[in-house]
Amino acid sequence: MNQTPLLLTLGDPDGLGPELVCRLLGSGAYALDRPVLALGPESALDAAARATGLGHFWTRIENVSQVDGPGLHLLVPAGLENYRPVPGKARPEGGRAAGLALDEACLLLQSGQAAGVVTCPLHKAMLLAAGFAFPGHTEFLAERLGVGREGVCMHLCGPRLRVSLVTTHPPLARVPQLVTRERILHCLRLTADLMRRQGIPGPVAVCGLNPHAGEDGTIGREEVEVIAPAVDEARAAGLDVVGPLPADSLFHFAAQGAYAAVLAMYHDQGLGPLKLLHFGEAVNVTLGLPTVRTSPDHGTGHDLVGTGRASEASLRAALDLALRLLASP
Repeated sequence: MNQTPLLLTLGDPDGLGPELVCRLLGSGAYALDRPVLALGPESALDAAARATGLGHFWTRIENVSQVDGPGLHLLVPAGLENYRPVPGKARPEGGRAAGLALDEACLLLQSGQAAGVVTCPLHKAMLLAAGFAFPGHTEFLAERLGVGREGVCMHLCGPRLRVSLVTTHPPLARVPQLVTRERILHCLRLTADLMRRQGIPGPVAVCGLNPHAGEDGTIGREEVEVIAPAVDEARAAGLDVVGPLPADSLFHFAAQGAYAAVLAMYHDQGLGPLKLLHFGEAVNVTLGLPTVRTSPDHGTGHDLVGTGRASEASLRAALDLALRLLASP
């Protein structure tokens, strides 16, 4: 059994992270066969455990060397010892706590003291308000772990549909200039490797950028000049790839199992279909990092804290996938 812990950041301590961790791991509904090390303020976990009717189910440690077997351990990053949670409220203090937990996660990953990380949701505006100059987890981890923002690819997966994105959160008007042959090839390589590691057969299908995949250049030239040459180069390198295909029909066939995954050109093109099928149960995976990183597909859900309406299904799926990827070559 591998004793190197998988990290679990609590995200924004005033959001859903602590509550979902308690409901999933504190209830005994999810058995851990390797150590999981939570990072965040213990006060937030205490408050969530009380609110969900649970006792103290984790082991508080001061350094990673004290991890002594399977189960949930907790390390409180410096600066969060006296954190006072305000469940359900978005505030810069929550952004600071999420940022400090991510800082600690990066140090542990870089030093080889952790095997990977599952991140509970943070509030992007509160992270920025707290002085962390990153729009979210993906960019934070990419910069701190040394691959840069262009080195990673955002991938979301559910039981039936798996989607990678060439671009993530730019304004739509900037997307065409960001869709380059090099970027498409990089995302195809990363996506194909993820499918191999999971044993998922079939080609990766590539969306066109324009309606009807450009109609042979009559509705835009990106497919002819950029996307098709990238697909050809990927095939020449031995990747199982098809496209560019019209996005309006591609996702129907992908959801029926015709393709292992889809590479979409922009955020809503890919994630609209995925969330239609898998909202609340999908997993966000950051491809291209030197470590495994997964996350639930939802946000902090401050308005849902304490209501009992939020599902832990996506956190369960994120833990499941992280553990599977750590076990695969």
